[in-house]
Amino acid sequence: MSSIVELKSVTKSFGQVMAVQDISFSMEQGKIYGLLGRNGAGKTTIMHMITAQLFLTSGELKVFGETPYENNRVLNQLCFVKEGQKYPDNFRVVDVLEVAAALFPNWDREYALSLIEDFRLPMKRRVKKLSRGMLSSVGIVIGLASRAPLTIFDEPYLGLDAVARTIFYDRLIEDFAVHPRTIVLSTHLIDEVSRILEHIIVIDQGRLLLDEDADVLRGRAFTVIGPAATVDSFAEGKDTIQRDTFGGFVSTTVMGNLYGTDRKHAEALGLEIAPVSLQQMIIHLTNGKSGNKAVEQQ
Repeated sequence: MSSIVELKSVTKSFGQVMAVQDISFSMEQGKIYGLLGRNGAGKTTIMHMITAQLFLTSGELKVFGETPYENNRVLNQLCFVKEGQKYPDNFRVVDVLEVAAALFPNWDREYALSLIEDFRLPMKRRVKKLSRGMLSSVGIVIGLASRAPLTIFDEPYLGLDAVARTIFYDRLIEDFAVHPRTIVLSTHLIDEVSRILEHIIVIDQGRLLLDEDADVLRGRAFTVIGPAATVDSFAEGKDTIQRDTFGGFVSTTVMGNLYGTDRKHAEALGLEIAPVSLQQMIIHLTNGKSGNKAVEQQ
């Protein structure tokens, strides 16, 4: 597959603050990516560089094989739905759709109108009068109906209830199946979106922590629970990303194959075994308590 986005040793600093440090990764055509990490990790800075809203300090960045800055060939293929998107005070929902139709070559008006119905958006209401959830819904409509070859959603569902978020996930999956493109989701609701993500990129303190296919990560970590001495003996030499004690018992999360020889060894020792979700694993890896040896050895 051809690369849609390529970052090579990209660094971005704001004065003395290093927001992104020597990051390299690529994104392929026709995949759904999760760009994940804690607040302030550098995710939004990376998205702003990809979409030509920030200049990188050093390194190389290409989108569709070209530098994106002041490049209409690239920018016409991008749709960036960002948190807290601002619109002119007099804009109504219908005005936003009309502008989107002029901006995006692949715009699907009929699909946009069907999404408006799904999210129950009032077409004639001024955008500044919308609730936070409705404003998020407007961004989702733009992102999906744009059918842009590279579509980036930055926390697209703030303020949405569970029903509306489910509608978003379902519509995204349905439309992606018919109109494949590269989609990037940056979110803290990792467990909710994990079923639709194909590739995971995790940023922590401005550095690349994980760059892995989601299927590889699923089942890559598990938790063992039991007497402290037995658990510690089992975990010796393994990549431990979390250890909690309660009484004489220990709960330790290790990087390893949930269905491989490590599991059999744990079972033979009489330890309780529990799977670790993608969200739990990423929280463990970015909480500053683990050595991240599992990441260093990739």
